[in-house]
Amino acid sequence: MVNNPSRRRMIDFELTEEQRLIRDTARDFADNEIAPRARENDRNHRFDTELVRKLAGIGFLGSMLSEEYGGRGIDYRTYGLIVEEVGRADSSARTVVSVTTSLVGSAIDRWGTEKQRRKWIPGLCSGEALGCFALTEPDTGSDAANLKTRAEKIEGGWRLSGQKQWISLGSHAAFALTFAQTDPDKGHRGLAAFLVPTDSEGFSSSQIHGKLGLHASDTAELSLDGVEVGEEALLGDVGDGFKVAMTALDSGRFSVAAGAVGVCQGCVNASVAYAKQRRQFGRPIAAFQLVQAMIADMVVDADAARSLVWKAGWLKDTGRPNTLETSVAKLFATEASIRSANTAIQVHGGSGYVDDYPVERYLRDARVTTLYEGTSEIQKLIIGRAVTGVNAMT
Repeated sequence: MVNNPSRRRMIDFELTEEQRLIRDTARDFADNEIAPRARENDRNHRFDTELVRKLAGIGFLGSMLSEEYGGRGIDYRTYGLIVEEVGRADSSARTVVSVTTSLVGSAIDRWGTEKQRRKWIPGLCSGEALGCFALTEPDTGSDAANLKTRAEKIEGGWRLSGQKQWISLGSHAAFALTFAQTDPDKGHRGLAAFLVPTDSEGFSSSQIHGKLGLHASDTAELSLDGVEVGEEALLGDVGDGFKVAMTALDSGRFSVAAGAVGVCQGCVNASVAYAKQRRQFGRPIAAFQLVQAMIADMVVDADAARSLVWKAGWLKDTGRPNTLETSVAKLFATEASIRSANTAIQVHGGSGYVDDYPVERYLRDARVTTLYEGTSEIQKLIIGRAVTGVNAMT
């Protein structure tokens, strides 16, 4: 049965022994190392560098990256299990994993030269040299082909000028995977990607304050004022920038979706625990039909979102096209995480409105997942284009 070729083409929802071990390790780490810090980090808007080192030490920052450069070389589905558990404990910590592994690391692993991989990936895996994904600009979000950041060819390299906004890890990164336009007349075919050290002359960053959620995650605005880099900074070829960005976003969307599943599951766990200990009218509120109905809604959302994430991961692992399925997973899981968090607060009543319980943080942190790595509306357009063959984005 195991050797039946037709069976190998089917999604197997049974975890392997190795996957169970990795999931359980991630769950223990999330419960013992991440969750106890989450409330205070959130309250103090603290980017927890010690936690980053712990995430690196257990191998989570290089989980999918090649072993020869310090990664663990695991598959997407197993990576999704890790991200779900980290996201269940704290979305700010999940952001560190997603950016480091899915957006920056995977792009260098796929598009980089041997020299670039050996220079940058080990630092990502060890947490000693974090990277950030510098695509979004003040006036350019979903329309990545119309970047205002310019890359001018100079002798021996390039000169970059422009602004980037909403960049996760931007204040703590040792380098920025920066996307710039080399020739505006070429549109997306003129885009290029560069690996830019953040200590370069003309490079600066400033933290963005006043966010609704992800208080323990670093978000920054970047400025490149005539930053000069050598030819070795170019990732891929001139004109590959759009493809680099889109493949990285495909990986990033998977990671965000897996983290959103963690939020859904966290809402279930918190609500079940609270409903069993909270008593009203002489019995636990878990005995009330409407409370059970709310919990049931969250369970359905968590299970459906997890199945979609696993399907997308399976397609990635088997080398099949997966842009559609990744967008479906990202759209459903992130919207489900908001529904679940909102419902979990309702189960908790007034207690859910303060940070004595994690559900109010779940709601604040989940909201942004429907915005970055492509808004929910962009995911719908990607899905619509795939099923109709008509591109509504141009």
